[in-house]
Amino acid sequence: MLSTLFFYLREGIIINKEHIINDQIRVKEVRLIGENGEQLGIVPTNSAKDMAYNAGLDIVLISTTSNPPVAKIMDYGRFKYEQIKKVKEQKKAQKEKIVELKEIWLSATIDTNDMKTKANNANKFLKAGDKVRASIKLKGRQMARPEIAVKVMEEFFELVKDNGVMEKEPNLDGRNISMIIASNIKK
Repeated sequence: MLSTLFFYLREGIIINKEHIINDQIRVKEVRLIGENGEQLGIVPTNSAKDMAYNAGLDIVLISTTSNPPVAKIMDYGRFKYEQIKKVKEQKKAQKEKIVELKEIWLSATIDTNDMKTKANNANKFLKAGDKVRASIKLKGRQMARPEIAVKVMEEFFELVKDNGVMEKEPNLDGRNISMIIASNIKK
């Protein structure tokens, strides 16, 4: 869509890549649409250009495939500005939908108050619409009893279940146990 903004020089004439406007129109006659959307019928191209110039506007070919081609009288600068504005709004809306994955590290031997603090942080992330990955790195003898770390994960989920749903169950991957919690709230 941004390619509509770029122009290139060919044979001394500035040509728009997407639209053919004003003196670039090389057909004998066009089906003309007025600036307010009214049908003006099939008109010779020179007459259509004169009508556009008298109104202080541009004539733009909308459909080149039809017979005769369809042209519209409009303010081309304003038209381009509105297109750019639409593209920016679409990009902005798309960025708002991006969900981030925040990570919180726990311990297999975490204390209850520390877990509540981590759960409060996770709740903030979930309320903001992000996902949370809770991870535990098993050290030394903890590898012999991974079920203790899974129990810690389940207790952690109980503290945050009001704001999220478990997207991925706690599972052991090497020395790490992790689970992913998705937000209930739409961002």
